[in-house]
Amino acid sequence: MRIRLSLFLVPLAVLGLMAGRGWAQNNAEEEALKKKAEAFVEAFQKGDAKTLASLWTPEGDYTDQRGKNIKGREALEKLFTELFSENKGLKLRINIESVRFPLPNVAVEDGTTEVAPEHGPPSRARYTIVHVKKDGEWQLESVRDAVYTPPTNYEHLKPLEWIIGDWVAEGPTGEGATLSFSCAPHQNFIINKFSTTFRDMTLGEGTQWIGWDPAARTIRAWAFDVTGGFGEATWAKDGDKLVAKLNAVRRDGSKMTATNTATRVDADTVEFQSTDRTMDGKPAPDIKGVKLKRVK
Repeated sequence: MRIRLSLFLVPLAVLGLMAGRGWAQNNAEEEALKKKAEAFVEAFQKGDAKTLASLWTPEGDYTDQRGKNIKGREALEKLFTELFSENKGLKLRINIESVRFPLPNVAVEDGTTEVAPEHGPPSRARYTIVHVKKDGEWQLESVRDAVYTPPTNYEHLKPLEWIIGDWVAEGPTGEGATLSFSCAPHQNFIINKFSTTFRDMTLGEGTQWIGWDPAARTIRAWAFDVTGGFGEATWAKDGDKLVAKLNAVRRDGSKMTATNTATRVDADTVEFQSTDRTMDGKPAPDIKGVKLKRVK
């Protein structure tokens, strides 16, 4: 039977010393947990299944992502023995999200772990560990594995959900544009592929990434033109309007600023305007009354 690496990610979470945060107990307890972590690292790198199993309490258990429960040191040692016999040169990585001490002799740890084989992609998991202190020593009492879900900021982008899809615009004098909005993997960004035209002639094209800025607590967008120009904008929602404050640098080095406003007329229509425009600090003409229609 081949052992899946993901089943063994959680026990490695004892490597709390690598996180450097979340330890709320006094210095003596922190140092004791760090020493246990160092012992776990050393035993794992050596492929020492017996020593690893001894870090659990005699009745300690581990539950994998499928709900299978492994109980007792003997069963755990067998599990690690099979792991090391079939996988060589494993590397460990861990991210501890929190450690709390509900009781002086109990510590609860949550986080994510990663195991990388010599060849191939790493495996990730989410975990919860209950550490207990018995006879003056910290040991693993219970370990629970869970499916790893990449973090996402989609909740902050949800107000923009309606823009997903393809749009076209035509100005009164022949200028036009096409925009195609889609979600990036893990939904942390919305990607906009755009092009501009004038009377069926392509003038420019590029890509825009829209995401949540957790430091500024706002929606931010970055645009990259195929000619080498680029821009950045902060977005704000004002009722049915999206207002973007744009700062851009063109290929020739000239700088442009503008306030772009997109007003949602209905589910399939958006009115766009660009005001307060400047080019190298000098006023530039506004753009108003451009309507974008959803392509069905």
